[in-house]
Amino acid sequence: MIYLIQERGTQEQIEQMLETLDDYIKLAVDIERKILAGGGELHADCEAVLLENGSKQVDIWGADWYPLTQEVGYESLINIRPRQNNRSMDIQDPAIRERVAEIVKNLLGGL
Repeated sequence: MIYLIQERGTQEQIEQMLETLDDYIKLAVDIERKILAGGGELHADCEAVLLENGSKQVDIWGADWYPLTQEVGYESLINIRPRQNNRSMDIQDPAIRERVAEIVKNLLGGL
């Protein structure tokens, strides 16, 4: 189940998002609107939810959330963007990584 998270997620939402992959959640994070979509099998599925909700593709980055360790992973196919100088699946810009981590931890962390 994919959720659009615009305010702090609930424990129930996290548990339902974990049903897809068990120990982590695939996410798409809008770094401008400070929201995310999570829970799909693919980062692109989550990205589609954000796009349908009015996000701009240039603002969306793929990440993973590991609730047990409270860690963020930054690898996703949707992050390959030569136009934005990101030629890798990993988010290469430290400032973008930091914004993604801050948004994920604010919306999903500590649960």
